[in-house]
Formats: sequence, C-alpha cells, structure tokens
Amino acid sequence: MSQKPSIPKGTRDFGQQETAERNYIFDTIRGVFRSFGYSQIETPAMENLSTLLGKYGEEGDKLLFRILNSGDAFAGIDNNRPLAPQVCEKGLRYDLTVPFARYVVQHRDELAFPFKRFQIQPVWRADRPQKGRYREFYQCDVDVIGSRSQLCELELVQIVDKVFGKLGINVLIKINNRKLLTGLAEICGFPDKVVDITVAIDKLDKIGLDAVKAEMMERGLSAEAVATLEPVLLLGGSNAEKIAAMRSIMNASETGMKGLDELEELFTFISAAGISTPTEIDLSLARGLNYYTGAIFEVKATDWQIGSICGGGRYDNLTGIFGLPDMSGVGVSFGADRIYDVIKGLDKFPDNLRSTTKLLFANMGPSETSFILPVASALREAGLAVELYPEASKLKKQFDYADRKAIQFLSITGADEMKEGMVNIKNLSSGEQMKFKADNISGMVEWLVG
Repeated sequence: MSQKPSIPKGTRDFGQQETAERNYIFDTIRGVFRSFGYSQIETPAMENLSTLLGKYGEEGDKLLFRILNSGDAFAGIDNNRPLAPQVCEKGLRYDLTVPFARYVVQHRDELAFPFKRFQIQPVWRADRPQKGRYREFYQCDVDVIGSRSQLCELELVQIVDKVFGKLGINVLIKINNRKLLTGLAEICGFPDKVVDITVAIDKLDKIGLDAVKAEMMERGLSAEAVATLEPVLLLGGSNAEKIAAMRSIMNASETGMKGLDELEELFTFISAAGISTPTEIDLSLARGLNYYTGAIFEVKATDWQIGSICGGGRYDNLTGIFGLPDMSGVGVSFGADRIYDVIKGLDKFPDNLRSTTKLLFANMGPSETSFILPVASALREAGLAVELYPEASKLKKQFDYADRKAIQFLSITGADEMKEGMVNIKNLSSGEQMKFKADNISGMVEWLVG
C-alpha cells in the first residue's frame, strides 16, 4: 500500500491563490520598507549553533531546530547514548535579528552606518503547533543599526502605521521600554531577577495576572516584591499619565528613569509625526527575547483574535557578542503568516489576485495558432500576462479553464477572423466583445487594461 503524502505538523502548503495573496503582503511590506530607504539582504537558512545559542533565553534555546551533521559524523555512534556535541553543529535560524547581527559584524567593512536593512525570509521554531503558531513561518524584518537616536524608533512606528494602513488592518501599537523592567527589578529588591520578571510578565495576556504572580514567586521573588510590581502591571490612564505615575514609582532607579525619558521623547516624536494608528504605553509588555535593552514594540490586530502580528525593539549589545561592541540597533518583525490569517479572516484580499493571466487565447487549430502566436508575444512585450491554450479542445473545456483561473478576457479567433486579419476578444465578466486589427497591439492593451 502506498504511503499517504503529508507534511510535518506546523508547516503548510500554499497553492497558487495563497501564494498570490502572500506575495501581495510581501510586496506591500517591501514597498514601504524601500520608501524609507531600507535595502534588502538575505542570510542562510542555517547558522552555526554557536551563533544562535544563548541569544533567545532559556526557553528560546529549547525551540531551536538542530541540524545533524551527515556522513562521517555518525560513524561509531551508539544509538542508546545521547548524540555527541559535534554531531549537531548547526541549526535552523530562529529569527532574522541574530543572523543580521552576525552579518553586520562579518561584513562591517562593506557597510555604511547607520545601516538600514530589511529581510523577508522563513524562520523555524520547534514549537507546539496551534492556531496562529507554526514551526515554519516567514518574518519580514526591518532594522537600522549604528544609531542610538529615537528617530529610528519613530521611523519604525511610521512603517508599522503605513504597512497596516495599506493592508487595511486596524491595529494597536503597544510600546514599553526594557529599562523600565530593569528599574522594576531594582525597586522591588531583586535586581538580579530581571530576566525572570521579564519572562513571567511576557505571559500576562496568555495566562493572566494571577498565574504571572505565581510564576514570579516560583522564580524566587518574594510576595512583597510581587505586590510592588502588581499595580504597575495594572496601571491605566493616558500615555502622559502613565509616564507621570511611573516617575514617582521609579525615582529610586536611575535605569528606570532613563527608560521613562526615552518613552517620553519617543511619544513626543510620535505626536509630532501625526501617526494615525492608536499607539499606547503598555507597562506589562516585556517581549521575551533577552537581547532587547530599550524600546520594545508589539502590534495587535483589533478586529481579529490572534496573537501579536508584529513586534521588536532596541538592542545595544547584540553585535558585541560577535566582536563588535557599542553598535546599537533597533528593528521590528512583521509576522507574515499571522498577517495572512488576519486578512483572510477579514476577507480583505483584493479580488484581482485570483489570476495573473489577463487574456487567454483559445486554441482553434494549427493555422489559427500560427496567426495568434505573434499577437500573444507582442501583448506580453507590452506587459500583459497572456496564455495560449495548448490543445485544440472543445470550447467548453477552454471556457472552463478560463473560469477556474479567473481569467477575465478570452479570445476566440477562428478562420474567418484570421482571413480578415482581425483578433476577437471577449470580456467574460461583462459579455462585451471587441475586434482589433492584429497589428493594433496598443488598442488591445488599452481595452484590456481598461
């Protein structure tokens, strides 16, 4: 019995319709990135494990897909024992930011700083597949490295605003600053528990306040420390009111006050730039990745229930791990797969994505085909997507093909039209028909484009 074909859990096939819709997302995002002066790069699917390990925190390291070496690496291995370390020297990239930091250090002599780049590539995580969470998914990252100016943060907020405006998705932009989280750890008396506090707070939306409090205590915080943090997580009011309230709480922490200064400056820029997307300070926002050191961002769709669809932040020390200290950067990552699910769920993909073919020439026989071929070639040269049906099948079959592919125009040019030197074209949507001289390519293009 033949094996039923399947794919690994947490991965997906994308047919021609889905691919066209995904390209719509990628093209929209790419266009916005380029409008702000960002250039595209690509990095390998796999990196050395030494590049990846220790950059995402303990939980992130567990989700790395490790790649087994081939060939001689397996010689003499006992199947009953754990694999030797040298058997797994590489891993699939977990995100695009760490490979980007490695790229910057490796190619620093070729780059002009500040360096503004974007990447649109897949990443892999050994996560438990569920709705909106996949093991293989695309990220669309945009970063600027080599500047500490918060105008870079503003630019990212502007990019988020423009991308989701073009895609027709209503979103909320949430912003916090990791220096505030450091300050919270200091004022509650556990400055060495910043990571533990951050990892717990990052789960607030998923597991709720009581579970977060319990996790912080499990991670070694006292009940008094948790009680100190609780009102901060529940703090309401406007952005200005939150900053004012936090200043009275944070006055004993120099790092925390610095974070508040940065937040205040950024929101001053946001106000001046006229950002239309709702943007708020969320003091419970933590972002679990360990490399963030300043502003952190998270974007959520307001009309569709799903996790964050974009996120990122400022990192000061990432390139230092690879031998290039004092190179600060900031970036955000658009989760293309979740964005796809939102647009699909809201039915907001443009209708014209169904087919890239504008005109189908019916195959009426060898002589008619010879007459049509140069016309089809000329239309392609003019920029139109044109097909010629490969076989002289019954017209119903050729009509059905056009319908299944959502091709709007069909040309049935038979012997009579050929003798007249004419091309007959029908608009399958409206039923309207037009005849053109075979050499009147510009007239055909004008009518087909409308």
